[in-house]
Amino acid sequence: QVQVVESGGGLVQAGGSLRLSCAASGRTFSFNAMGWFRQAPGQERDFVAAISRIGDKTKYADSVKGRFTISRDNAKNTMYLQMNSLKPEDTAVYYCAARKGVSLAETAATYFDYWGQGTQVTVSS
Repeated sequence: QVQVVESGGGLVQAGGSLRLSCAASGRTFSFNAMGWFRQAPGQERDFVAAISRIGDKTKYADSVKGRFTISRDNAKNTMYLQMNSLKPEDTAVYYCAARKGVSLAETAATYFDYWGQGTQVTVSS
């Protein structure tokens, strides 16, 4: 099995920055692409960003392009999401996810196999 655990959420003012981390453990060789999703109250879980296994390819939702950066350090089995220029509409629970597949074209949550419990990000105006 694979376990992924998020950390780094918190409260920040608009315009500020946060860095989320996702630590993977277990059968880490069994997954390839990883990603971040977010879910605001009463809304669906939305794709934020994804990264290939070796980190050479990334994909972002339009709403975060130019502000968020996804990266991973396979030696540490850890993925990151650097979030800059945060806006109140970025407020959500952020989830780390990993998938067995390699493609970044498929960004629906259903394509991802392993999920963390989520970390709250709150951006005040």
